[in-house]
Amino acid sequence: MSNSNGWALTARLISKHFGALGDRVSEAIASFDPETATEADRDRLADTLRSAAQKLAAARSAFNKERDDVVRLRELIATDEKAAETLGERLASGKISEATINLFCDELEANRNRLPQEIQEEADAQAYMDELQKIVDALSQQLADFDSAAKKARQALAAAKAQRDLQDVRAERQEQLASLSGMRGNTSALNALTRRAQKIANEAEGMKIVSDIGQRPYDQAAEIEAIRKSVTQPDSGNESALERLKRLSAKAA
Repeated sequence: MSNSNGWALTARLISKHFGALGDRVSEAIASFDPETATEADRDRLADTLRSAAQKLAAARSAFNKERDDVVRLRELIATDEKAAETLGERLASGKISEATINLFCDELEANRNRLPQEIQEEADAQAYMDELQKIVDALSQQLADFDSAAKKARQALAAAKAQRDLQDVRAERQEQLASLSGMRGNTSALNALTRRAQKIANEAEGMKIVSDIGQRPYDQAAEIEAIRKSVTQPDSGNESALERLKRLSAKAA
């Protein structure tokens, strides 16, 4: 059987076993764009991938069975061919009947005739399995591309949010600076008020100096009167008892 016929058979097998899923797979692979796909698109593609993977698992099982059938048939033919070498001697010696020999030969010829069909079925099963593997790989790659694009989109979104937060912080700091500028204006007003208070305090101090100057003659006169009193009246605050008695006795005399 030629390759074109083999692939035609494979296509028929895929159409038979895949059914409507084949159309879905073709559609999904052809139309899926990771850059613009949504989560719903991804979910549909993932569902298609799961279905394809299940088909692939069944195809692998079928291929393994076909391969085992070919291996067993080859081994059986090889064993029978080896046994056929001794059957002539056993027939000549009467150890086996001619009918049995004919039955044995019929089975050997039937197995030999069946072997190419079994080999073709194995090849078809492998072609079907390989085709499904390509489909599963394509779907898996599509999902990986989508997840990669989604990751980049999330990173871009996070970066945009971070930039927005940074701008918010900058705006907040600008408001704080504006508020501080207002406080500087208030400080200028307070400084003006402080200078006015200092001016008033200076005026009060000047008036006090003038008052002290006017008060000085009176203070000096009081000091002179105190000196006079200290001369005319002895200071008894520091005399002893004996001195006080002498002073009083002298006054009495």
